[in-house]
Amino acid sequence: MLKNVQVLCHNSIKISNEETIYIDPFIIDKNYNDADIIFITHSHYDHYSEEDIDKVIKEDTLIIIPEELYSKLLEKGFKKENIITVKPNQKYIAKEIKFETIPAYNKNKQFHPKENEWIGYIIELNNYKYYIAGDTDITEENKKIKCDVALIPVGGTYTMDYKEAATLINTIKPKIAVPTHYGSIVGTKQDAINFVNLLDKEIDGIILME
Repeated sequence: MLKNVQVLCHNSIKISNEETIYIDPFIIDKNYNDADIIFITHSHYDHYSEEDIDKVIKEDTLIIIPEELYSKLLEKGFKKENIITVKPNQKYIAKEIKFETIPAYNKNKQFHPKENEWIGYIIELNNYKYYIAGDTDITEENKKIKCDVALIPVGGTYTMDYKEAATLINTIKPKIAVPTHYGSIVGTKQDAINFVNLLDKEIDGIILME
């Protein structure tokens, strides 16, 4: 399930499947220009980075965004037909890939208000469901998620810390859980290690980012 999945940096994820998928490209090391689809969770600079989008887009890249980013992408020169705007709690298909949007927001801090309609994604690939949480706390919505792989923030401050992340994962019980959102802006590798150590034994905690 993780054979073609990379956590590049922070919440920047690449999945090399039949389509090459990026989620929140950030601190991309060179020009790859190989993205078939880009998913953006929200507008903060470490998730929506135009500099890094430029390093992965190609002529026909499809970009999936919360509605608030639509005008920015048009100003940037994206064609309307290559943009899909999404809202929370919806199901979509893009290039034959099924995905759904999960609300991503803070419960006990103000960095990610629920009313902004920022999101995480569940992306279905090869009959497996991958949950990319985005910047979120534990919510009523994500406690109900059914997925095979969860990529979950553990760095704290702006999102769940590792203890909260482990609580969520032990509630929804994916087969595999991968820590994200640490190592560059907030959080450390130790947070990732601590997260894995708190998981129930039937869940494989796997660290993909050094």
